[in-house]
Amino acid sequence: MFTGLVEALGTVLHVEPDGAGRHLFVSEPAIVPQLSIGDSVAINGACLTVVERDGDVCRFQAGPETLKRTNLGELTANQRVNLERAMRMSDRLGGHLVQGHIDGLGRVLERIRQGEWETVWFSCPPELGRQMVSKGSVAVDGVSLTLVDVAAERFSVALIPHTLAATTLGLRPPGATVNLETDLIAKYVQKGLQAMLGP
Repeated sequence: MFTGLVEALGTVLHVEPDGAGRHLFVSEPAIVPQLSIGDSVAINGACLTVVERDGDVCRFQAGPETLKRTNLGELTANQRVNLERAMRMSDRLGGHLVQGHIDGLGRVLERIRQGEWETVWFSCPPELGRQMVSKGSVAVDGVSLTLVDVAAERFSVALIPHTLAATTLGLRPPGATVNLETDLIAKYVQKGLQAMLGP
């Protein structure tokens, strides 16, 4: 479980094919040296396991299902990625409950600069749009964000200067693919209502 508060930006050193999967080698000097084999780390919001560490470089394995449902299959050398270690039960929950299980992919539609801030519109699959509400929460590439406006197949968020500087969301141009995870509570509410009301 994660909070959606990105701890660091890592750099993809290289990617190696592994049958239908891939090995991702990620470097980062602050938190990676503290990791152990078996630790869970959210990379762009997708929960992966540390399978090897050497100094400030970690190796992760991404299987076919992960590559199909996330933007991790698009990663190449020198790209930046959002990193967050799994939360401890004693941690403050500064963002919202994020599982690290990506629900679908969206794209950056539009970036609207407002001084140091930006309003960013993303596309989303309609089934995910039904789980979003204005002022609710969503994780985009693992970043916990507050929804501003929500339509059937798109939504907007307001990004503060810190988020733009400290996460990959400041680097994503229009057309870029992003990982989306909707709010856990919204999923359970929707499932309960469907069970009561029928299809």
